[in-house]
Amino acid sequence: MGGRVLATFGVAAIFVAGCGDEDFDNKARAPVSINLSGVIQKDKVTVSPSHNLGAGPFEITISNQTGQRHTVTLEGDTIKEQAGSVDPDDTLTIKRTLDPGTYQVRAGSEQAVPKEIKPAVLDIGAERKDSNSDLLLP
Repeated sequence: MGGRVLATFGVAAIFVAGCGDEDFDNKARAPVSINLSGVIQKDKVTVSPSHNLGAGPFEITISNQTGQRHTVTLEGDTIKEQAGSVDPDDTLTIKRTLDPGTYQVRAGSEQAVPKEIKPAVLDIGAERKDSNSDLLLP
């Protein structure tokens, strides 16, 4: 019986000695994603909030409150992305990590409209802090 206990402790010691030898980089996680809400109206696109936003991941949900289908585009210094089309009374979500800069959320239509729809402007500042110390994140 004493031999079994000694063997068990010996095997456990080997496993413990084998663990922890390798160091790993404790890389920072991305900042928490910020949810923005937007509305396409007949004369303008609004997104809220649109100022004092730090760079990082965003989810922009846009609702089309017009009677026409619109194509939504996100444009900035280094980006021009057509996010897709949104039908009347429907929503579209853009998931994107944005760097510091100024961006426009535009809504276009396949049909000619009497007046251009004014884009929403997003002012993105310095990068937000990482989410390493935030609990209950996926």
